[in-house]
Amino acid sequence: MMSMPYKNVRNAAIMLCCVLLFGTLSYHFIEGMTLFESFYMTIITISTVGFSEIRPLSTIGRVITIIIISTGIIIGAYTIGTLLRLFIEGEISRTLGRRKVEKQIASLKDHYIICGYGRIGKLICQELAAAKVPFVVIENDPQAIEQLQKEKYLFLAFDATQEDALKSAGIMHAKGIVTALRSDADNVFITLTARGLRNDIYILARASEESSIIKLKRAGATRVDLPYTIGAKRMAQALIRPAVGDFIDLAIMDMDRELGLGMEEVIIRENSTLVGKNLIESNIRKDYGVIIVAIKRKNGLMEFNPASSTVLHAHDVLVVMGKKEDLLRMNRELTA
Repeated sequence: MMSMPYKNVRNAAIMLCCVLLFGTLSYHFIEGMTLFESFYMTIITISTVGFSEIRPLSTIGRVITIIIISTGIIIGAYTIGTLLRLFIEGEISRTLGRRKVEKQIASLKDHYIICGYGRIGKLICQELAAAKVPFVVIENDPQAIEQLQKEKYLFLAFDATQEDALKSAGIMHAKGIVTALRSDADNVFITLTARGLRNDIYILARASEESSIIKLKRAGATRVDLPYTIGAKRMAQALIRPAVGDFIDLAIMDMDRELGLGMEEVIIRENSTLVGKNLIESNIRKDYGVIIVAIKRKNGLMEFNPASSTVLHAHDVLVVMGKKEDLLRMNRELTA
């Protein structure tokens, strides 16, 4: 449905065309002018430019001229005013809209910064939005910006390789940053810039070539992923070990929808009562009904399917699976 300002512009254009048609036909049939002369006469009359008449007018012709001048000036002024109003209101609306977005971005904390809204960046944003995790996108491609506006995601129309772009996206208060640009060189540059601004920030970098992994790690990336390699391995698993492939899909993509389950990670804090206890003594499985899939130690080592005698230490990260409500309750109570 057409909005009111655009309806006004359309109505003004229709009325202006009617005046042009009235003047052209009146001068043609009453004053005997050619159609072009009649049209020209109508135009100079409406515009009040002061050019002389093409030929002397009769009394009726002068009455027609008065009607054209009076209606033409009113309609012309209305049309110009409507167009100006549409333009000014649009500019004001866009300016206020951007200020509102910038204010929202400035208030973000513990959010993620997504650099690039290509195929990978778009999928990451969809997952974060579904999980209700706050994020902001940095993108300067017009087509990508159009999509971001449709999705109503928070974004900044900047070059992600610029330091000011990362600062505007709130890197000093962010939880992590994702470099998802197509160019590995750009991702390396963003990683270097981000690490220079915040030495403790989590940086997930995308790489297109295996040779770029070392460069991104040296630049300061916490983790480097090759999306195409991951996708190819998953497809290979679907061929070689179909059941394994199905389980991976279920665990990563459809666990919540199909089984009502989810996966979560819980950090064991230094002041936690769980420090020094083994899994049996912690009663995590008993109290929350979850499955402890793995434990990531402070040194980065991952222990899969830990034994019941495994002792928990400060800064350990528990990777657990269970019902959504149980996971939320466990995370809330253990991280309080």
